[in-house]
Amino acid sequence: MAKAHQIVEGSTWGIRNIFQSLVAILTTTLVVTAIYLTQEGEEWSHEGNKLRSLSKCDLFSGKWIYDNESYPLYKEKQCTYMSDQLACEKFGRKDLSYQNWRWKPHQCDLPRYVFELLWNVAPSLLIRFNATALLERLRNKRMVFVGDSLNRGQWVSMVCLVESSVPPTLKSMRTIANGSLNIFKAEEYNATIEFYWAPLLVESNSDDPVNHRVAERTVRVQAIEKHARYWTDADILVFNTFLWWRRRAMNVLWGSFGDPNGVLKKVGMVRVYEMALRTWSDWLEVHINRNNTNLFFVSMSPTHQKAHEWGGARGDNCYKETDQITEEGYWGNGSVPSMMRVVENVLHDLKGRGLNVELLNITQLSEYRKEGHPSIYRKQWEPLTEEQLSNPKTYADCIHWCLPGVPDAWNELLYAYIFHR
Repeated sequence: MAKAHQIVEGSTWGIRNIFQSLVAILTTTLVVTAIYLTQEGEEWSHEGNKLRSLSKCDLFSGKWIYDNESYPLYKEKQCTYMSDQLACEKFGRKDLSYQNWRWKPHQCDLPRYVFELLWNVAPSLLIRFNATALLERLRNKRMVFVGDSLNRGQWVSMVCLVESSVPPTLKSMRTIANGSLNIFKAEEYNATIEFYWAPLLVESNSDDPVNHRVAERTVRVQAIEKHARYWTDADILVFNTFLWWRRRAMNVLWGSFGDPNGVLKKVGMVRVYEMALRTWSDWLEVHINRNNTNLFFVSMSPTHQKAHEWGGARGDNCYKETDQITEEGYWGNGSVPSMMRVVENVLHDLKGRGLNVELLNITQLSEYRKEGHPSIYRKQWEPLTEEQLSNPKTYADCIHWCLPGVPDAWNELLYAYIFHR
C-alpha cells in the first residue's frame, strides 16, 4: 500500500510540475509579447472588450507578403454571391497568385504565432479577420456601402468573407429601390450588409444602377436626399466616390432635371468634386447620430491603364501582368493628389464640427497591385468586336479588382477599425 501511495504522490507531483511549467511558459510568452510590442512602439490598453492602439501606427504604409497558407480568405467558387465582373478564375484566369497576398503594415503587424497564442488568452486581442466576430458585432445592425462599382466590389468582398459562416437557410440576398439597393442578410444575427448605388453620392443622371453610361454627365451638387433616405438609419456607413469625377469638367445643374428654369454650368473637376463632398458632409453633420453610427470614407482606387508608368511598354496596360510594382511609394497618374486633399480637408472640417469620419486610405497599397485587376477575365456585357478579339488589351479591365484579392485587404483594414480603434 505504501508503494501505491508513493506512486500516487509521484503522479500528483508530475501533474503539478507540468502545470507550473505551462504557467511559466505562458508567462514568458506574454512577457516576450509585451517586449515585442514595446519595441514596435505599440502600447495597448483594454477598454471593455475593445483594444485601442495608443501609438500612431500607419495601417496604410507597408508591403504585400506572399502567404499561400492563410490566403485566400475564401474560395471564389464557394462564394454564393460572387459577381461575374470580379470572378476572374471563373472566366479563365490561370495565374491565381493574386489571391495569396497579405497586406503587412510596416509598424504594427504581429507574428502569426502571437495571434494564435493570444486567441487562447484574450480573444479581444485577435485582429485578424473573424467572420463570426464581425457578424456578432453587426447583430441587429446595418452595414451599408455607398458609392460606385469599386465600392460594390468591396461590398461583394465583405459578403464573401462572412457568408460561409452562415448556414444556407439563414442567409438571403434581395434588391430594392429599382435595383439600387442590394441587401445581404444573416437571419440568425438580424444583420445586413448592403450596397447602395450612388457613384457620385449626390444626385446625377448616372443614378440608374444599369443604364448609367451617359455622354454628358450631369450632377445636382446640392441634392443628396434622394439617395440619403436609403442609408439614414445605418449603423456603419462606408462611402466612396472618385472615378466618376475623372473628367476635366462636368455639367452642374441648379434646379431639378427637366426643369426649364434650371441653371446648367460646366465646373472643373476638382471644384465640382469639392462641392459635392461639401453637400455630403453637411448632410452627415445634420442627420447622423454620433453615438450610434460609425463612418468611413474609402480613398481613390487606383487604375493601371498605362504600363509605361511602371516601366512597361508604352501602349500596354494591366493585360498579362502577373507581378506587383515593387517601387515603394509608386504613384500612378490614375490617382489624383488634389482630389485626395479635397477629401482630407472635408473630413478634417467635419471633425472640427464634432463628427468623425475615418479615412480608409487604400490608394497607396493598391497602387502596387497592377496584377490584381480582371483584365480580360470577366463577363463581357456586350459582344466583343473582331478588332477587340484580335487585340485583347483594348478591352482589358484595369479598373476593378479580382476576388479574392485586393478589396479583401481593404475589408481587413475596415475590420481592424471597427474592432480596435
